[in-house]
Amino acid sequence: MRLVSGTPDIDGKPSLVAGVQLRMDPGWKTYWRNPGDSGVPPSFDFKGSKNLKQAELLYPAPHRIADANGTAIGYDDEVIFPVKITPEHEGEPVELKLAFAYGLCKNLCIPNEVSLALVVALDEGKGDATLLENALALTPKEAASGLLPAVENVTADLDAPNPKITIDAVFPQGARGTDLFINGEETYVPVPKPGGPVADGKQRFIVDFGSPAEAAALKGKTLTLTLVSDLGSTEMNWSAK
Repeated sequence: MRLVSGTPDIDGKPSLVAGVQLRMDPGWKTYWRNPGDSGVPPSFDFKGSKNLKQAELLYPAPHRIADANGTAIGYDDEVIFPVKITPEHEGEPVELKLAFAYGLCKNLCIPNEVSLALVVALDEGKGDATLLENALALTPKEAASGLLPAVENVTADLDAPNPKITIDAVFPQGARGTDLFINGEETYVPVPKPGGPVADGKQRFIVDFGSPAEAAALKGKTLTLTLVSDLGSTEMNWSAK
């Protein structure tokens, strides 16, 4: 576990970026912001940092991991969470301090907490820029017209006796590892189930709820739909009604 920093090019100019790097032994995993059927979502606290105006945390595209409690959403082997840094005073170093809480799991989930610190500055050269550029490339892009993968249609029936949400997605031709994950912040969202394999670039996902009350808790909430594949990932917001 460590903090790294560098100045990768973003939108054509060197930008200050940090990374929370976690490397795991074989068989271990950690979690995405929605951990799935079990697990602990990570928590990042940058209080105590100096000359820090904003720390924008990004999550790389996760994948499904089968475990004893169902399906987890997260990462194994290694993950780097990029953090876009905005200084309070431009041109001055940022003293970054992070309190990081996360679950590290194999057969059982072990809560962990670690305190990390690092001084980052634009004038210290490229640093771990290549490492961070690779990590940034794994984070989903904001959905846009003509960009794949894309959500084609969302149908929600939250008031039915057996409530569900159906999401139709379009992926690039030849894409593999296609999947959909949903984040509802503090509100639980079940792991979507693929309605079948990709056919002609299209795939359906279904969210089945355990009870009407579980579905009703989503009403009025904004959910983030994250589509992933080996040919790119995107995410968009959708409001449940």
